[in-house]
Amino acid sequence: MGSVYKPVSITQRITSSPLYITVYILLVLLGNVGNAIVIGVVGESILRDPGVVRSSDMILVNMALSNLMVSLVRNTVVMVSDLVIEIFLNRDLCHFMMGLWVWLRSANVWSTFFLSAFHFQTLRRVAPPVVKLHGPRGPPSSLILGFIFIWSLNFIYAIPAFIFSKNGGQNSTETLMLVSSTTRPLMGCIWDFPTAYSGLAFATSSMVMHEGIPIFLMNFTNLGSLLTLFAHGRARNSDKTQDAPVISRIPAERRAAKVILALNILFIASWGTNIISVNYFNYNRGSSTEFLLIVARFANMSFIALSPIVLAVGHRRLRAFIKSLLFWTEKLHG
Repeated sequence: MGSVYKPVSITQRITSSPLYITVYILLVLLGNVGNAIVIGVVGESILRDPGVVRSSDMILVNMALSNLMVSLVRNTVVMVSDLVIEIFLNRDLCHFMMGLWVWLRSANVWSTFFLSAFHFQTLRRVAPPVVKLHGPRGPPSSLILGFIFIWSLNFIYAIPAFIFSKNGGQNSTETLMLVSSTTRPLMGCIWDFPTAYSGLAFATSSMVMHEGIPIFLMNFTNLGSLLTLFAHGRARNSDKTQDAPVISRIPAERRAAKVILALNILFIASWGTNIISVNYFNYNRGSSTEFLLIVARFANMSFIALSPIVLAVGHRRLRAFIKSLLFWTEKLHG
């Protein structure tokens, strides 16, 4: 009996190509190393002078921390499972990991929005976001409460993921896709809601609470920041009697607004690509399904991997660190 030839699909050719593997590893490493650098450099400046705390720096550290946690706990583990050894978790670990993925991913979305919301509030009051040495020591209580709300409320939301999940084995397929947590069955872990309606309710609430609302609010606060800066710029040109500190801060705040706008555009592009790919999988199941899930996989990683680069462009301490690192590397190899 002759052997039957089974053609290799385009998806299998892509996932086995050196370019795919290189880009995959590079994105994961950028997410890990880049966000660790942001936490180290910006966090060091906060710890070095605790009497003068920049609230914006603390928000950057919080966002980078959420990025790093998602990159380590999800992206790195999935990369190892995809490229090194295929991993299948038992039921207890699936309960834990599915809940952890939903918690970290949801907190990551709201931590990203928190940055643009804080900048919008800062521009509206036109006051330096600094707690001075002779004022109250430490960060503002409203900022700490914001961090507590982000992480605690998203943990409460993720509790169903700790409960309604299970290990499905190697041949299990996922019919309910949750955009804010996963684009495919991860390491054999799948959803296990009591009824189809409860699963649909959880997926719909996730779409609204952790995708739709944050995206709308990001656009609203960014537009508000740009309009506020435009108004300040016109006032500066027409009224020469303004306070000098306010006048001098306009260019810096405009640069910060551009960086935050770039971050949000990157986030929305990543989100949009992901949601289109996942919904195509959910409702079409056509010939491009597997390829689009690969696209969704990279879209999920792109914001976490590229956001430290965007931050380095607009943050003075990060730029100085990158320059010194490049100079040291060039000197070492020179």
